[in-house]
Order: sequence, then C-alpha cells, then structure tokens
Amino acid sequence: MRVVMFGASGMVGQGVLRECLLDTQVDAVLSVGRTSTGQRAEKLQEILLKDVGDLTGVEDRLRGYDACFFCLGVSSAGMSEADYRRVTYDLTVGVAQTLVRLSPGMTFVYITGAGTDSTEHGRSMWARIKGQTENALLRMPFKAAYMFRPAVIQPLHGIHSKTRSYRILYAVMWPFIPLVKALSPNSVTSTERVGRAMIRVALEGAPTRVLGTREINALGK
Repeated sequence: MRVVMFGASGMVGQGVLRECLLDTQVDAVLSVGRTSTGQRAEKLQEILLKDVGDLTGVEDRLRGYDACFFCLGVSSAGMSEADYRRVTYDLTVGVAQTLVRLSPGMTFVYITGAGTDSTEHGRSMWARIKGQTENALLRMPFKAAYMFRPAVIQPLHGIHSKTRSYRILYAVMWPFIPLVKALSPNSVTSTERVGRAMIRVALEGAPTRVLGTREINALGK
C-alpha cells in the first residue's frame, strides 16, 4: 500500500507516520506539509510547501496512492469561526477534492475528534465545522472514507505535541492516564493505536465510516 500523509509532523501525525514506517504492508509514504518530519527512511519521501492548500505544482507526485491519512488540524482556541473554518473545512476539503480527482480509488482517513457535530447545527463552533468537514468528505467519490473521532490520545515513543499548551496539558494528565483508562477504557487511545487502526481500515475497511475511541482501539490492537 502507498500512503500520502498530511500533518505528519504533528503529534498524531508523528504516531501515524511511525506505524507506517514500521509496517511491512506499507510500501511507500509521501508526507506533504509545511515542515519536515525529521525522519529518514527508504520508503519515506517529503514535499514541503508554504501553502499546503495549493497542490497545483505537485499534482503529478500525488497520483497513484492507495490511501490518504489526513492528520492536519489546529485548536479552535482563540480563533474566529471564519478563520477556523478556513484552516479546517476549506483546507481539508480542498486537498480531498484534488486527491479524489487524481486517485479516485483512494481511501481517505480523517482525524476529527470526539464530540464532532454531524448535524452541523449545534452550539459548539469547532464541532459544527468538523461535522461539516466530515460530511463533505463522506460525500466524495473516494473508494472509501473514514472519520476517526478519538477522545484522549496518549502520545507514546517520545512523541509530543508542538503546541506548548498541549504539552503542558499532557504533562499534567500523564500520571492520571492509567486511572482514566481503568475507569473509562473507551475514552483513551494512543498515537500507536491510531496509526495501526488507520493502516488497517485502509487495507481492510471497517463496518462503520465514523469510528470513535472504542472502534479505534479495537482496530489498532
């Protein structure tokens, strides 16, 4: 399987990339982003762009991939609805429209989050826009599209968030994660399990197109 990734330098993306590089079923990985992943591997190539939303100059390099793992995302904290929509809905849907035109046989896997609003009419701004994004992706003529909605993601193998506030949050939460797992096992997953689950649904599919933490953990064992 050949995989193109967006957001491979972020916390979730680092974990997904790690699993792709370790998995013998993944033959090639192309990372598209603004910054390098810092990884070196025979099956990894990178495209660095100032504007990830403008793929016109690299379309020839995006053909022939079997799956896209889209891990690119930002926190809505402090953002206006218009700005959050631009970097969430507009960017994601724009990239997906290009990929489905170039590789309609592709499986598209998108990281959203627990609480995403599929109705698109709830009070939470981020949840509405994530829901709009999910719905737009599910309508596209990909071979298949899957929406991953994890709750708490535990970073493993030295992976950490580039966002300072998230690093502080994870540092505070870290001692309590075993307790949270024990009390609510379906609310916590890990970067490792997310990566493994993405690979599995791209290869084998899944019974539902929207997957929460329970389904992610089951697929990522």
